[in-house]
Amino acid sequence: QVQLVESGGGLVQAGGSLRLSCAASGRTFSSYAMGWFRQAPGKERESVAAISWRGRSIFYADSVKGRFTISRDNAKNTVYLQMNSLKPEDTAVYYCATSHNFPVVTTEVNSWGQGTLVTVSS
Repeated sequence: QVQLVESGGGLVQAGGSLRLSCAASGRTFSSYAMGWFRQAPGKERESVAAISWRGRSIFYADSVKGRFTISRDNAKNTVYLQMNSLKPEDTAVYYCATSHNFPVVTTEVNSWGQGTLVTVSS
């Protein structure tokens, strides 16, 4: 089983930036597409971004397009989410996830991380 550990969350002011990291265990990281999801209190978990096996295909939700950047380093078994121009609406627990398919959808996720909290104040 692939195990995922997110880090980099915290409290920031609107307009600020954070970089989230997701470190994966195992030797088959490059065989998975990776996704970032977020879930705010009382709301459904939603897809934020996804990246294909070698990073050649990328998906962003309309709400974060132009502000967030997803990337991966297969040599380090790590996927990143650079978040710029943060808004209060971005406040949520952010989760990374693996999938054998791209784009990454919740019904096809193989592994979830435990999540990291991002809080954006106004």
